[in-house]
Amino acid sequence: MQGDGKNRLTVDIYGQQYRLSGKASINHMRMVAGYVDDKMSEIGKGNHRLDTAKIAVLTAVNIADEYFRLRQEYEELLKILQDDAMEKK
Repeated sequence: MQGDGKNRLTVDIYGQQYRLSGKASINHMRMVAGYVDDKMSEIGKGNHRLDTAKIAVLTAVNIADEYFRLRQEYEELLKILQDDAMEKK
């Protein structure tokens, strides 16, 4: 960790080295990079004609889709919990 409070880590994503910097833990950054690498590899295996940039965009779209679906589920669960809390009052 540097004096600025940020962690720094070099990761390999889809055969390229990237230097990450952030306040998240090293383990978290490594986990996120590994997830992106796995997703890009998964998409790349099924689409041999696509270049790296297109694989990266498709990966971003897939991850964004996962995020929005999970966010919707989270909001639905929050509503259920709030409704239950109101009923118990």
